[in-house]
Amino acid sequence: MSAPKPHHFLLRWPLSALMAWTGTWALFLLVLAPRLPLLLAVALATAVGVLCSVMAGTFWRRLAIAAGFPLSLLLSGSITLPAWAWLLPLLLILLIYPMNAWRDAPLFPTPANALHQLEQHAPLAPHAKILDAGCGLGHGLIALRLAYPEAQLVGIEWSWPLRLLTALRCPWAKIRQGDIWKADWRSYDMVYLFQRPESMPRAVAKARAELKPGAWLVSLEFVALELQANASVQTVEGKPVWLYQAPFLLADEKSKEIKQVQKTKKKK
Repeated sequence: MSAPKPHHFLLRWPLSALMAWTGTWALFLLVLAPRLPLLLAVALATAVGVLCSVMAGTFWRRLAIAAGFPLSLLLSGSITLPAWAWLLPLLLILLIYPMNAWRDAPLFPTPANALHQLEQHAPLAPHAKILDAGCGLGHGLIALRLAYPEAQLVGIEWSWPLRLLTALRCPWAKIRQGDIWKADWRSYDMVYLFQRPESMPRAVAKARAELKPGAWLVSLEFVALELQANASVQTVEGKPVWLYQAPFLLADEKSKEIKQVQKTKKKK
């Protein structure tokens, strides 16, 4: 077994949180506070902490990282700010993680090689159109590009800051700000999702209503209980990829029971 890469070690919890908190305080004390108005310095340091939070694996860890600097600043009593200024961290968090997107999947990055064998099971014509529905910071788009280097890649993300960051990170893809549930899926040859079990039935209903014959619905990790998979691939441990091709085959009751048991075991 190869040794873990240094950057992977640095991203582990709680070291990632400690690094983010230390970094935002160092930025505030050494760079921003001596040169900028106090409120602006606090705002910029808080914004950096919020941006760092997007790399955390769960919502509560992201919240802890994002709130670390302003909360510790408040508790320290070292500066005095108007009461309304303490709403700034909440506004920044809502900007990155809008409330109407909380019912969907948190920001879980797709491993770079998770879709490595996808093209062998779901071949697409050159320049096929693929949608990453809820593209976050573009990890799924990068993995899709490795699998389909000639495809037209499109990402939809509700958060404006994440949309802008992804556009900078993935200039070869078309990134749109919007609601994946209101977007029209009919023009796509493949729709890729990394959602959560609770939102999968909604994704299945939308795919059945909109995806054209021959198009693929691809889900990382979470199975669509209502459908019979055409294939499944696993190149990253614990991250199976489920493939469904329209017109979709409905799962029988026995298959649903097996999938439900598998999903329950995964949660434990």
